[in-house]
Order: sequence, then C-alpha cells, then structure tokens
Amino acid sequence: MKASIAAFLLAECLMLDVVICGELTVPKNLQQGDLVLAVVTPGSLVTVDEKNVRVDKDGHFVFGLGWDHPPNLKIRALHLDGTTSLRIYPVVQREYGEQHIEGLPGVLVKPSDTFLEQIKLDRSLVRQARLNDTPINFFRSGIIWPVKGKITGVYGTHRILNGEVRAPHYGIDIAAKSGTKIVATADGTIQLATDLLLSGKTVIVDHGHGISSTYLHMKEISVSADQFVRRGELIGYVGSTGRSTGPHLDWRINWFHKRIDPQRALAIFGLGEEQN
Repeated sequence: MKASIAAFLLAECLMLDVVICGELTVPKNLQQGDLVLAVVTPGSLVTVDEKNVRVDKDGHFVFGLGWDHPPNLKIRALHLDGTTSLRIYPVVQREYGEQHIEGLPGVLVKPSDTFLEQIKLDRSLVRQARLNDTPINFFRSGIIWPVKGKITGVYGTHRILNGEVRAPHYGIDIAAKSGTKIVATADGTIQLATDLLLSGKTVIVDHGHGISSTYLHMKEISVSADQFVRRGELIGYVGSTGRSTGPHLDWRINWFHKRIDPQRALAIFGLGEEQN
C-alpha cells in the first residue's frame, strides 16, 4: 500500500512544469545533454546518480546529463532536519544522426603507435583540466556564444571520419573565417591553454561547480593557464589546427567528464543573443 502511494505521488509530481517533492525542485522534461539547475533546502547534502554535488548557500545546485545518460536519474538530498528526499526522474533518450567527414589526414584517423601515446597524454591533460569543483558559480550570470558563424556540426552526432566510425561529436562546430575572434562564454579561470594533437590549439575554462567550456582547433591562443577571464573577453582566434578540414571552432560544455549539449545549456543560461 505504501509503495502504491509513493508511486502515485511521484506520478503526480511528474505532471507539473517542475517536479516539486518535499524540499527538492528539479526541472521537468530532462533529456540527454542537459545542463540542469535545481534547488534544494539550503544546507542539504545532495547526490546525483551517487555523485556528491556542490550546493550554493541559496540551495541551488547544477549537474549535467551526458550524451548517453540512461533513462532514469536518481537524486538524493539529506536535509538539515535529518530527513531524506530520494527522487527518480525520467530522462528523454535522444536520437542522434550521423555526420560523414572526408579528407582528413589518414595519420589522424588511424594514428600510429607513437601518435596513440601522444593522444593518451593529451586526453589525460584534458581530463585533469575538467576535474575542478571550485565554489564559484559564474555560469549562473549567463553564457554567450563564443563566436558568430555558421553551425556545421551539432552535439551528439555519430562521426564517420574517412569512412571510419569514431567517437560521437560532443560539441558544436561553428564555421567562421580564419582569424575571427573567439571570446569566453562566461567568466572563469583558464585551466588549459595548449596545442594538442587531435584538437589543435585548445583552451579549457573553469566556470565553477564542475562546469567548464572547451574551445578547439584555434589558430592562436591569447590566454594562459591560471588566467582569469570575463565573459566576452578575447581568448583566441578561429583556425583549423589539429584534426580539422577547415577553419571553425569546436565549442563544448562539460560537467566534469560528462559532455553537455551547448545549445541546451544556452537554452537555460543563455542571455538571449542570436547566433547569426
């Protein structure tokens, strides 16, 4: 009987524009690739899919749903009064298309053993740069497009490179003239500013609470590690370095190691500017 009542209450909550159960408020219609801003009673301890997350003094917390997040999301909140909220939320499973790209240097599609070792080292640097869980929350003041141009690649597509199946695309490709200015999408601290084998000249900016933004294939980098940048500040220029077929910016949003859809993030935290 108790299980039936609990199931009924959860179903009723899921019919609202937001899910409000006890002391926990989470947006409705979650889907893979989302960056989610939720609210809990201030002082609560929160886990998302068993991962501890940072909670602001006002009770807001943020988390991301990766490209392949399963159909259910579990959030647990331990409140100051000793009570616990445990909620399961449905996550819409997206259907991703394919994108075929030809003309890439063969050595970057089927790398040699030497190149594979370099790629492993590069990935280690990138993963380390996305580990930060700083208490700042710059993303909440709004994010912007880092460059204006034509969108030529979207989040989630299955990449077929020179006929070879490769990893999904985790960002947005924005084609623009070589040398076009690239700006920081939000305030933050530069965690990585270097040249990598596949992504070329790469910058990663920490925006707090595990959220970071990544900028790939740049022609030139204008910032350095540990530098603080403001939203809209120049960080580099559009190029075609690394594994690329032409000048563009591959722009990504991350929540720790989960890759977020930048367009979905803009829908929540964007300042309303148009891309073109």
